[in-house]
Amino acid sequence: MSNLFDPTLQKIFNEDRNYLQQTDLPIITVFGTFTEDLKQLHNKRSNNKSGDIVLSRAHLSMAMAVIASAWKDPGKPDFKRAWLADPTNFVSKKGLRTVDFTEEVGKLIARYPFLKIAKDFVDKFGRKKMPILSSITSPLLFLTQEIHKPILSFHIAAGNIMASAGKIVVQVVTDPHIRDEYLVHASSPMMYYCVFDEQTKLELLEKAAIHDIEMNSERVFVTGPPVDPRVLECRSKKLPWRSGPLNLCITTGGLGTNKQEILAILHELLPEMIKKPKELKLLIYAGTQRDIYEEVNQIIKQHGIPPAPLSDKNALVRVIYHPQIMDANDQLLKYGFTWAHGFITKPSGDMAYDAACSGSFLLTLKEWGDWEHNIREIFEQKNISRRAHVENLYPQLQTLMSGQHKAQPWIEKAMHASHNLDPIFYKGVKNIIKTYKKIAT
Repeated sequence: MSNLFDPTLQKIFNEDRNYLQQTDLPIITVFGTFTEDLKQLHNKRSNNKSGDIVLSRAHLSMAMAVIASAWKDPGKPDFKRAWLADPTNFVSKKGLRTVDFTEEVGKLIARYPFLKIAKDFVDKFGRKKMPILSSITSPLLFLTQEIHKPILSFHIAAGNIMASAGKIVVQVVTDPHIRDEYLVHASSPMMYYCVFDEQTKLELLEKAAIHDIEMNSERVFVTGPPVDPRVLECRSKKLPWRSGPLNLCITTGGLGTNKQEILAILHELLPEMIKKPKELKLLIYAGTQRDIYEEVNQIIKQHGIPPAPLSDKNALVRVIYHPQIMDANDQLLKYGFTWAHGFITKPSGDMAYDAACSGSFLLTLKEWGDWEHNIREIFEQKNISRRAHVENLYPQLQTLMSGQHKAQPWIEKAMHASHNLDPIFYKGVKNIIKTYKKIAT
């Protein structure tokens, strides 16, 4: 057990452990802390202003997608149907410093591309020895100690820790890319996989064979990516754009990735938007990153654009920011996916799937790994996505909005393509739950 310094968290730690034992669908992920929202989930007094430590939005949003589908009402938690825990919430005081340090290093890498060389080195050689792993191991083993049914895992580090402890793990491979870490327990009959598509399944089996690992292909299930059912609802209510203002959502990642590209886009677009206020409208998702929020607002102010509440859909520019990741994510669901014709974002496993499945087109920023390269190619091949030309984005958008003597502009065709995605993209959550139940019986 962790040496928790917050007595309320200690109570929640024990309650989470009990809920995971009793629930029909125990889920483990690692994305950061969400202690104040966790207190609300456990009906404890909370502070809605304190900040979270965020390592990844994807490992939250994908796990929450399953939770939202498993609960009868996404707004009413039901631990009997499904329950989610992140051991990062329960690390010791010393461990919390390690988690905080990991976030700060991640932010530096996300904001300064030349530091990506260091990130690539860590990805290749150091992931198994990262300090955060020793911090989360003890609370994770305590949380799952008395679980005897399969555990659905949304983070490979957590999955491997649980598998080493003899747990049955259903590991969700969230991207069309297989890291070596996925092979650590590939030969174990206790490890199952839910993968992105048939190509990802082939890659997993192929890498296992190359490393001389005996692996039963019947433990690998093709489910598709986990997309929140609330995102999927947007598609049926969103008409492909043909004329009028184009609604664009520009998003950063959990660590503030692509910050410099986002600021450059604002310097490029805002002067043109002021000249033609009925052509484009922007929603910027800063997530939990206060520095991005403040710098974005400073640029908006410099251009003489008044601040606008998120509820004002007709505003020229709006900004989403909240110090707590679950609240920020909820605001993105409420104001972004329901409204945006298109997303300007890195091709990450959460934003790209969500944007495409919401019926929107994609313009992608610089990718940050092989998995994002694969994701970008997948959606480019489906004619839903193109690379964003950051320094010349306004003329690029004008071209994509123009029919160029053809029946449809590219943006309209891309949105039609997103409305007609292969069902594997929007049935991922149902397939994952169905697969889990199959393994659990």
